[in-house]
Amino acid sequence: MMDPTRVSGVALAAAIKDGQVSARDAVEAHIDQLKRGRSLGGVAKPRFDAARAEADAVDARIASAEPGELPPLLGVPITVKELIAVAGMPQAGGFYHRREFRAEADAPIVARIKEAGAIILAVTNSAGPLFWVETHNPLYGIARNPYDPRRTAGGSSGGDGVAVSIGGASFALGSDLGGSLRIPAMFNGVFAHLPTAGLVPNTGHFPMTAGIRDALQLGPIAHHAEDLYAALKAISGVHESHPGMSDIQLGDPDDVSITGLDVFVAVNSSAVASTPDIEQARLRAAEKLESAGANVSELELPRMRRAMGFAAATIGGEMDFAATLTEIVGLPALRDRKLVHLLASAPIAVLNLAESAPARRVRTNGARRLISAAHREADYIAETIGDGVVLYPPFPRVAPKHFSTYLRPLALANTTVFNFLGLPATQVPLGLNGDGLPVGVQVVGAPGNDHICLRVAREIGVWEPPTL
Repeated sequence: MMDPTRVSGVALAAAIKDGQVSARDAVEAHIDQLKRGRSLGGVAKPRFDAARAEADAVDARIASAEPGELPPLLGVPITVKELIAVAGMPQAGGFYHRREFRAEADAPIVARIKEAGAIILAVTNSAGPLFWVETHNPLYGIARNPYDPRRTAGGSSGGDGVAVSIGGASFALGSDLGGSLRIPAMFNGVFAHLPTAGLVPNTGHFPMTAGIRDALQLGPIAHHAEDLYAALKAISGVHESHPGMSDIQLGDPDDVSITGLDVFVAVNSSAVASTPDIEQARLRAAEKLESAGANVSELELPRMRRAMGFAAATIGGEMDFAATLTEIVGLPALRDRKLVHLLASAPIAVLNLAESAPARRVRTNGARRLISAAHREADYIAETIGDGVVLYPPFPRVAPKHFSTYLRPLALANTTVFNFLGLPATQVPLGLNGDGLPVGVQVVGAPGNDHICLRVAREIGVWEPPTL
């Protein structure tokens, strides 16, 4: 008998429509997994009763509808990062002064995923108010790695990583400004995708990074690669709330052949060297692709070692610090609140923004040169790989112990760089190392070639669920 928590969302939707499993049973199975993993801290706020009612409505709809009339992800249980607006649910970002806030309307991607038929089980824990790659939230607690609870689940989409890894959601929607989708995906042994800049609207997210909003991408985390495409197909496309989006058409991974595909293994490219288990996993992925008919070669990318310089220069030169701080701290909303609410939140927000303070010596010749260098590097990579992909190291080591990533910004360089270069990148799980911890690789493509990254992910990726 099929276990709804172990198959892809695409397969589960087909089974629900065919009557092999009810939407209610699928929802209950995923809720049970979330409850079993309660101590891991993945869930910020559940909406289990609402999800059950929605599942019953799905079953009634299927009973009276023609199969062709049904949306593609009907009945599929998912979660959404708490920073993304889900109507009626909290969107606090870890800030005490927002603890009673409830979103009035769905973010565009949430409205779209609902229209595709998915059922939201919960909003998930996220890093905040210090937005980093550790999910340690003063309102919801700490997210723990399901393979070893002494280790971090990553961040800022750590709760999504946990929920998907343990089979508590077929897939999840999160956000990424420097690895916040891809790092939790790697640490939790699942897939994630950073979309091409402009493919997915990012409105409805808190906070919004004023001035560098296009470096913030919203996208999916999934335990099966095919669900990345299904989710992206549902949530992508121009939206009036996000000005300046590109009318990028998402290609179909089924149209991509591994035979003859150019695959480049990046060398001499990282600010921080990867540990042997990470590097060996990347080489195994290259060998697997070569065996499937890909053309594999090395590609030197020495300028990528300046990744954090690219990011810092862009943030310092373009980010509107005043607008961002005002939104995070909520100054207009706090006029009639107790001063302690502001004082409890503001110092952490200021510290978070201060991480980029050296780069705030803005618009200097040095910063302009770095921004220009980033643009040139993005163009060079796109032109060099064409319709191929680069295998790039993700976080340079497996999930570390809790809190050991703080004050180590260079550890984020391998993921952050692609936000500021505007290139799509898929984080792909490659099994477990000798200590039973997930390893993985980033598959990077030229702008608009998200589907090629997703096809490669489907070829090489493997999810090995943790034992609860």
